[in-house]
Amino acid sequence: MPKYLCIRRSQSVPSGAGEGAKPSPAQMEEMYAKFNAWKTKFKDNIVDMGGRLDGGGKILTTEGATDGPFMETKEVVGGFMILAAKTVEEAMDVARQCPGVISPGASLEIREFITP
Repeated sequence: MPKYLCIRRSQSVPSGAGEGAKPSPAQMEEMYAKFNAWKTKFKDNIVDMGGRLDGGGKILTTEGATDGPFMETKEVVGGFMILAAKTVEEAMDVARQCPGVISPGASLEIREFITP
């Protein structure tokens, strides 16, 4: 079955802008219940849950390594996951149903792995 890399991007947040109000414990419990139900429903499609990415890292080029990624970009890669699906449309359907993946200001790039 083909595999798809899902790259989550969101708009960069200006320094000092904050992220809004934190969810209550009841809201967090509801969110985890929805997320766990999604994971159970699509357990055969989820190859690697990936996860959120740290804000730091390194950029490696032929000239060497520098600190990165650079936050002045318009969009920030915030996380990834790998799905198995028969078609890109099926991968899109699985990803679309994941709670919290698609939210205002965010996008999900879905790309098929090419294997020999």
